[in-house]
Amino acid sequence: MFRLHHLARPTKGVEGTKREMTMSRRLLVHLPIALVISLAACSENEPTAASVATPYEVEEVTLSQVADDLAAGKVTSVEVSKAYIARIEKFDGPLNSIILVAPDALEQAAASDKRRASGAILGPLDGVPVLLKDNIDALGMPTTAGSYALEANYPAQDSEVARRLRAAGTVILGKTNLDQFAGFRTTASFSSSTVGGGAHNPYNLDNSTCGSSSGSGVAGAVSFAAGTIGSETDGSVVCPSSTNGLVGIKPTIALVSRRGVVPISHTQDSTGPMTRTVKDAAMLLTVMAGSDPGDPQSAEADGHKTNYVSGLDAGSLKGVRLGVLRGTQGYSETTQPVFDAALDVLRTQGAELVEVPQELLEDLSQEQLTVLFYDFKQDLNAYLAGTPPEVKTRSLTDLMEFNRTDPRESMHGQEIFETASATKGFGESEYKEARATGLRKARDEGIDKWLSDFNVQAVLALTKGPGEAIPPDGIVPEHSVILREEKGAKPPHATTYASIAGYPILTVPMGLVDGMPVGLSFIGPAWSEQMLLSFGYAYEQASHMRVPPAAYKQAVTSQ
Repeated sequence: MFRLHHLARPTKGVEGTKREMTMSRRLLVHLPIALVISLAACSENEPTAASVATPYEVEEVTLSQVADDLAAGKVTSVEVSKAYIARIEKFDGPLNSIILVAPDALEQAAASDKRRASGAILGPLDGVPVLLKDNIDALGMPTTAGSYALEANYPAQDSEVARRLRAAGTVILGKTNLDQFAGFRTTASFSSSTVGGGAHNPYNLDNSTCGSSSGSGVAGAVSFAAGTIGSETDGSVVCPSSTNGLVGIKPTIALVSRRGVVPISHTQDSTGPMTRTVKDAAMLLTVMAGSDPGDPQSAEADGHKTNYVSGLDAGSLKGVRLGVLRGTQGYSETTQPVFDAALDVLRTQGAELVEVPQELLEDLSQEQLTVLFYDFKQDLNAYLAGTPPEVKTRSLTDLMEFNRTDPRESMHGQEIFETASATKGFGESEYKEARATGLRKARDEGIDKWLSDFNVQAVLALTKGPGEAIPPDGIVPEHSVILREEKGAKPPHATTYASIAGYPILTVPMGLVDGMPVGLSFIGPAWSEQMLLSFGYAYEQASHMRVPPAAYKQAVTSQ
């Protein structure tokens, strides 16, 4: 397995980092954590205040608690960051959730501590460590999207997401593993990425993490950072959140800018927080949301963003009417009891539940796929054209040729790339018809109609079934979301409706099925993030159904 270095010298600018970090050779999975920690000891920016008597314990500590402890002076950002890096060193070996620890992570933390000491903090997230999915540009680190084709992709500027996080003072601790190119390369099973290896579920290492934000899901579940950031086209934030016992929210399209994120589709892509609590997700979304000239579709975002934490209300379910969707992908005899128990909690909190007939649901995967194939070619070409000159794959065509000839990539298929490459421009009737049909059925005749006809404020559904055994690479899984099949061959998926419509979806842990987590989804109309987060918060506070993972610890101790 190939992994990026988890250690480099303190950053000397992008060019210096490029020289000191390379992925062109087989590298160690981890280096001794003492070496990582020792780098910060020489930093002139590190505070001289005495360290706490014992290392700060970060396991299962919420992002909001870390922020509170930093504000109260109970711990420094350097100490918190060291604690997370130590956990990565100790536990990530069998999990493969981390591609890279930022070479300047402790310098970032020391700078935060210096700001705090001088009374110049940037906000409640100042000094809080966060991990980014490795398709999100961040200075000083390559954005690989899990592919060796992008090993030289050191961005010249932060993505808008990274820029906003840095402006809030967060420590960008590193990059998480992912399904290569967000799972949009091959229809066959391909466990995560060539760069990061196969990710494993911390609840059962033989089981799937779901994707494509696999590493963000695992890293969040096992407390490798206070919070993680994933990206989603259809289910790639909420599915790994559900499967790893996390809260995850994909916001309304372009509430969060997509500039600087390796794309699949400008019509469906978004980044979103993945955390252990709803409040933590709200804290991150508050920072991430907003308009960006680099993403013209985000022009309306400033008019809709808010402080999502201030709107959380544990009593928000009282008197609310919510629609209930059954029969979606993953709904079965094994998941129904947990789903029904979650509905009982909602009723206890005062919600009125209305069943939405299953026959109203339709498999929209084929309309969606047509749009994604067209979007991917155009959007990826635009991203690759803007990468540094060192990146030699300047187009999808170049990328396909790299995969055919590079021995690290050639063992995997690329039929999705090939299908996308054969598409033409957005003016093609096939594209326009698929886009119009998808929007009509998912939005006008779907979510919008359900909300209106049943007089409900949001719709509930099972996010996904529990993580199943990881299939060998090359196996074509049943009902893959990216398979070309006869319409109706797949069970309908709630995330597909939200994704095509461009509407927000929130998942919150609702318990275990055969020892594996499953989540409850809340789906609402455009710009309803505050409402969904408040409903999810009320459910979370009444149910407390998150169960921390333990299997990963046993895997480490048994080695």
